[in-house]
Amino acid sequence: MESTEPTEPISLFDALTSFDALWSPRIVTTVNDYDVRVAKVEGEHLWHTHDHTDEFFLVIEGELHISLREPSGERTVVLPQGSVFTVPRGTEHKPYAPARAAILVLEPTGTLTVGDRHDEIPDHVDATTGHALA
Repeated sequence: MESTEPTEPISLFDALTSFDALWSPRIVTTVNDYDVRVAKVEGEHLWHTHDHTDEFFLVIEGELHISLREPSGERTVVLPQGSVFTVPRGTEHKPYAPARAAILVLEPTGTLTVGDRHDEIPDHVDATTGHALA
């Protein structure tokens, strides 16, 4: 099987400048059976749950808030630039960026951005398993 992986380093900043769409991640590479995705975000995503996988976030630029509905109640974690956070599988959550931000997300290949269970999908959210870089 021929590898389709790049043989040179990938600049996350170049990847982020290659598209403008918000909440529409691009797959920059894969690691085993996981996609490494970058996305530009602003405003609210939607409440959703990934039943079978954790979701890893790294804030590249700006700030990301993630509201969580946990057994102990609802809370929001704030991730400043350079921070990481993992939403455990089965946890209902809603990302929100108060201003334009850039994030990196690590999820199993084929995972929908809106999870397995979700609220109605607003027009500004791309329900996708990720797009290839241009």
